[in-house]
Amino acid sequence: MLEPRPIRNEADYRAALDEIARLFDSELNTPESDKLEVLTTLVEAYEQKHYPIAAPDPIEAILYYLESRGLSVNDLEPVIGSKTEISNILHRRQALTLEIIRRLHQQLGIPAEVLIQPYSLMENSA
Repeated sequence: MLEPRPIRNEADYRAALDEIARLFDSELNTPESDKLEVLTTLVEAYEQKHYPIAAPDPIEAILYYLESRGLSVNDLEPVIGSKTEISNILHRRQALTLEIIRRLHQQLGIPAEVLIQPYSLMENSA
């Protein structure tokens, strides 16, 4: 049985994952479940440092939000405005404004830290 200790390298990480798998079905409030909780915390810390997940692109996040909730682009009208403005934003011809970011966050619950991420716009073809 692996004793919880800092995870300093890939071998430590793999050993911790193996131990988590072994302890996964532990009964609550037992030494095994306590150990599972500690190992999980250590693994999460290691993964955040060594395998960070980048925030999604703001437009991709909006599209994912719509899809995951069964909403259509038309459902953005009360939040963003006209269909033209929605189209321009979703097709990357127009950037999100601070006010639109606030409304997407407040009315739809999309995290503001995702919406403020830099993203590329389409080049003007004029």
